Amino acid sequence: MEFWLWIIIGILLCIITGLTVRLHLLRKSALEINEGLAERLTVDTNTLISISSRDAHMCKLAADINIQLRKLRNERHRFQQGDLELKSAITNISHDLRTPLTAIYGYLALLEQEEKSEAVQRYLSMIENRTHMLKLLTEELFRYSVAVSVKEFDCEWIDLRRVLEESLLSFYGSFQQQGVTPDISLPEQRIRRFLDPAAVSRIFSNIISNALKYSDGDFVVRMDIHGTITFSNTSKKMTRVTAEKLFDKFYTIETGREATGLGLSIARNLTESMGGSIRADYKAHRLAITVSFLSENLPD
Repeated sequence: MEFWLWIIIGILLCIITGLTVRLHLLRKSALEINEGLAERLTVDTNTLISISSRDAHMCKLAADINIQLRKLRNERHRFQQGDLELKSAITNISHDLRTPLTAIYGYLALLEQEEKSEAVQRYLSMIENRTHMLKLLTEELFRYSVAVSVKEFDCEWIDLRRVLEESLLSFYGSFQQQGVTPDISLPEQRIRRFLDPAAVSRIFSNIISNALKYSDGDFVVRMDIHGTITFSNTSKKMTRVTAEKLFDKFYTIETGREATGLGLSIARNLTESMGGSIRADYKAHRLAITVSFLSENLPD
């Protein structure tokens, strides 16, 4: 009796050992599938997921995932191609519009030299205003197509505080013209970040320009030692809903002066492409746009 008991125990031990080994192999295969899927979702490659296990169920799972990966890759290529064609079309259209716009400006200048009634002068002023807006939109479309097409940046070690100072100084005349006295607070120490200086300057300029369009007369800039900058201003006609849409392409607020709706969209694209973050908050009639370039985003 004892002999058979030991045989049964031995068989059970063999079964447990076999199941343990099988479970280990299944877990290894699941891990291989997980790692392979994660890699292929972030890298455009033709290499499919392969596993070391010969388990029929795990092999079928890997094969099914590979089928979906092929479909995803094809859709990604179609999207990228369509995106490139759209950007190219925007660039070409904005470029082609410059010539007739230049001609329109020329004819308007000639008309200004002619005698005209009060009504004609009023209509001409409206035409000039609309033509100017069309020119702004054309230029911004061209800049947008260039900005979103950027895949690589000329990054270098920069002083984020200094770039912000230079951006603010470039708007000195605009601040004076609109009677706005900026309230600026910057850290004393340098804030070093590995970024593209031209792109960062463009981000700051677009945000400042947006503030001048929608401000009710004030403008506050705060920068901390962690590389976070907050631009805020009073804007009583704005709402939380409109604030959430500020980064949408072509979205403008009726109170905006000479707004194309592309400035903040470009700022978001450039910020996120360089590993930063940007957001808009609206509370107590104040709009705050916060940009962060944290040290964790830096290369080793």
